Amino acid sequence: MGQPGASRGRPATPTVGKAMLNKYARAFFTRVLTPFAAFLIRRGVSPDAVTLIGTAGVMAGALVFYPQGEFFWGTVVITLFVFSDLVDGNMARQLGRSSRWGAFLDSTLDRVADGAIFGGFILWYAGGGDDLVLCAVSIFCLASGQVVSYTKARGESIGLPVAVNGLVERAERLVISLVAAGFAGLHKFGVPGIQYLLPIALWIVAVGSLVTLIQRVVTVRRESAEAEAAAAAEENSSQGNASRGNASRGSEAAK
Repeated sequence: MGQPGASRGRPATPTVGKAMLNKYARAFFTRVLTPFAAFLIRRGVSPDAVTLIGTAGVMAGALVFYPQGEFFWGTVVITLFVFSDLVDGNMARQLGRSSRWGAFLDSTLDRVADGAIFGGFILWYAGGGDDLVLCAVSIFCLASGQVVSYTKARGESIGLPVAVNGLVERAERLVISLVAAGFAGLHKFGVPGIQYLLPIALWIVAVGSLVTLIQRVVTVRRESAEAEAAAAAEENSSQGNASRGNASRGSEAAK
């Protein structure tokens, strides 16, 4: 559900453009949502509960409406619950509870929400949508999105910075897919030709995710080679210093 850098306790490495957008958008929504977040705190609601409810709402919107081809209403429901990520982060800041657990829970449930959204597309194209090619494209979007996230997390877990954002990250995947789905749903209201937006968006997300995956794999390979070369150089330097030290002590002993 979350935006990069918006989740509780999660570090952010946005580009300049994204940083500016994030700065002004978050300032606006912070003013709007702070009173509501304070109200929930007074009622004894925890940030974790808001995170769980938000994820459940996204899953319901995606898995109830999308398989029936109700893309407009499904997107409306999903969008409403996506704001829960801003609410739980606001609550955590008010309570002073930014934590590793909160970041872990947000990140984990983000993957669940992504799976539900693209799973909804898969069910539609495998059923009423009757298009096996787009079903396969949706499956690829789901799988590649999970792997793209994994490559960065795995690279960071072995001590590499993974200093690349990539062409299509999670925020772009969701914005492209949800906006296209919402507009495509207007076809049922009599807007002609607009239903083709979703297939186009899915192809864009699929290609963009593949490019992003390649970018991250190449970056991890380069950073890994650089780290190993630096470690080898440091080891050789240490051995050289030790050898010079031993030679110096031997020379002093000979005297």
